[in-house]
Amino acid sequence: MERWKGRVALVTGASVGIGAAITRALVQQGMRVVGCARNVDKIEKLAAECQSAGYSGTLIPYKCDLANEEEILSMFSAIKTLHKGVDVCINNAGLAHNEPLLSGKTEGWRNMIDVNVLALSICTREAYKSMKERNVDDGHIININSMGGHRLVPSADEHFYCATKFAVTALTEGIRQELREEKTHIRATCISPGIVETEFAFRHHNSDPEKAAAVYESIKCLKAEDVASAVTYVLSAPPHVQIGDVQMRPVEQIS
Repeated sequence: MERWKGRVALVTGASVGIGAAITRALVQQGMRVVGCARNVDKIEKLAAECQSAGYSGTLIPYKCDLANEEEILSMFSAIKTLHKGVDVCINNAGLAHNEPLLSGKTEGWRNMIDVNVLALSICTREAYKSMKERNVDDGHIININSMGGHRLVPSADEHFYCATKFAVTALTEGIRQELREEKTHIRATCISPGIVETEFAFRHHNSDPEKAAAVYESIKCLKAEDVASAVTYVLSAPPHVQIGDVQMRPVEQIS
């Protein structure tokens, strides 16, 4: 990770859970991290914690609604002005709504596509543009996917969510192929965790907190820090090594 010290990483969905853990890990490793979310209060608190801990990096909170392309473009413009550009783009933000395929609301489907698929694609495009403008040939794009992007969960509540994550699997491979065609050494990686104990299930099952709690009580789940460790592992690989897909899940997880 030594070569990443002082360089700029963007982490989307940085306020809680996996995003917050990744952000903390990268600041600890000496990176300048732009952490974005719709609500930056928790990111500002995390920035103060990182500073108090004496981490060598810096956390810059940025308010951005990833469902709004104009806000994403404005964020990249601000990063260019204030920090020259993005060297590492970590597309972590994602969400799920209980909207089955046969009875779900279009609004919920659209929101999942906007955040899980389109925002990831827009951020990737703008990050690559930033790297290319500055002749950065060793950048990295990391998509935080899900095991739901590799097999369908047998639950109607999650079928559309899984479809968006299958899209992330395809997008990551497509990005890798296009980067290769451009003859650049910028790398693309997909990290697909199984059940991670975060606020995700409580947001997903917001009308049934008991169901959400049961998800995390059924087995010993992954921690957000486990996924953050996978991110630093991927970033620390030698420049000639392309880690395409990291699938990780609790030992006790069945599917």
